[in-house]
Parts: sequence; C-alpha cells; structure tokens
Amino acid sequence: MIGEGVVSTSGDEFGGALTADGNTIYFTRSVPTHYLYSLCVAHFVQGRWTTPEILPFSGKYRDSDPTLSPDGLRMYFVSDRPVCVKSGACVDRHNFDIYVSTLVKGQWGQPARLAEPTNSPSNEYFASVAANGNLYFTSQRQGSKGIDVYRARWVNGAVEAPENLGAPVNGDQIANVEAFIAPDESYLLLGTFGRPGFGSSDLYISFAKAGKWTEPKNLGPAINSSGRDYSPHVSLDGKWLLYGSERGMSTEKHNGPWTYREFHRRSAGVLNGLGNLYRVPLSTVLGRESTQ
Repeated sequence: MIGEGVVSTSGDEFGGALTADGNTIYFTRSVPTHYLYSLCVAHFVQGRWTTPEILPFSGKYRDSDPTLSPDGLRMYFVSDRPVCVKSGACVDRHNFDIYVSTLVKGQWGQPARLAEPTNSPSNEYFASVAANGNLYFTSQRQGSKGIDVYRARWVNGAVEAPENLGAPVNGDQIANVEAFIAPDESYLLLGTFGRPGFGSSDLYISFAKAGKWTEPKNLGPAINSSGRDYSPHVSLDGKWLLYGSERGMSTEKHNGPWTYREFHRRSAGVLNGLGNLYRVPLSTVLGRESTQ
C-alpha cells in the first residue's frame, strides 16, 4: 500500500501517477460513490509522504484518473466540467471528456479540452499517451460494444481520428474502463469489468505482437482480489505498476458475523473496502506474462 493513512486513507483513492524520481504522486480522491472526484498530489519527503493537496485546477468538478506523458510534462485526465466555446459560453453536458495540462516552470497550467473527434458527445473515461504521441483512451461512444479502447495516432504533428482497437481487447458487454499504454506501445494494461476474473473489476494485460493485440490476460490473484482492482498506471521510471484496489473488510474471511463494534471500527479504517493505492514491481508482471 502507498502512504497508508496519508495517501491511502479511510476515504476513496485511486489512479496513482508516479514521477520518475518516485517523489511525487498524483491521484484521485473521491466522495463515494462518484459524486465528486478531485485530483490530488503528495510528495515523498524525508522518508514519508506529505499531506496531499488538491491541484489548483481541480476540486470543483469530477476530475479523474491523472496520467503523465512519458516525459512527465503533460498530465491527461477526464473531467465532466462544463465545455466552453469560443464565444465564451459554457455548457454543462454532464459527461466526461479528456483534458490535458502542461507543466511549465514547475507549475501545471490551465487544462485544455482535447478537440473532437478525440472527445465525443459520449463519455471518455481514461486516457494515456505513448512516447510517440499516440493517445489511447476508453469511451462508450457510438459504435462501441461496451466501454471500448480507442487509439488516436499522432501523425505529422496532429492527432488522427480515433480507431477502435477491436477484438480481442474489446468485445460485447466488456467494460474496459481504464487502458494504460506502455511508452513503447509494447503492452496495454486494462481495468475491466465483464471478463472472467476474481472480483467485480480486475487488471489484465495485452501485448502487441506481430501488429496485433493478444487476448487480455488476467494478472492473477497476487494482484487482483475479490474486490474491485482498477486504474492501472506505470511509474515514469518503468519500475512500478500502481493501481487502485477496494480490498479490505469486505474481501477478507471473517469468522462468524460482525459485531457492531467491530463493524464500526473497521469501516472507519483504511481497509474498509473503499479504494486505496498499491504498487508492485512491474518486472514481476512483465517477466511472468510477456513470454506466455
């Protein structure tokens, strides 16, 4: 667990993006269930995590799942904030779009909404970018079979129209809520509902081989639990897989019924079944899965 009691708390946290030096983490803290998401930052100083703060451009709307570009200079996230047009008018569409903020002189700038057709009238849920600028994201737009993964290629300084990755990554009644692309596009990490697994949502990996994506493979019980495991990210140094997990009192074996005192005490603790942030060495995932 990352930052038990400080970053990972009795509240709901997920979506950890860790900088290359390992000293700064960006993540989402929510008001269960789904009424408000805020983007937060914490720093590792003198052996401990500092008290998180909400990023200056967040805290008002549902801002979720920050991911960093491989160079650490851009932050992608999704938000349901009102969409403003050139005339200055803003329309609250009540759905999620992809935004990007750029790091300038150590400060994150005002987020910019990505243009259509990357964004659509439907929801976009998660976005990540490869080193070559290709953008991967998930959406429930027209033509999707569930919540599908899309790729918008970066060609000659511009983003092309998104393309659905198709099978076997996407499929009927499969909800790929999150999709994190490797910097070199060699693998894709998924947080998915609707596939055989251990809990309501599990983590899967698909590899790019011979120009095609392999069948997503469950990362197994060492990572997934009988609760929800979701929002995969890879640290910028390539060493860590970070993810959110709702494991805790609801997934543990308990001898006999809960007493009220036990239930009250545990539900107020860190492992109360709301999201916390975890990390495992990425090498244990890639070493085990890439050759299979």
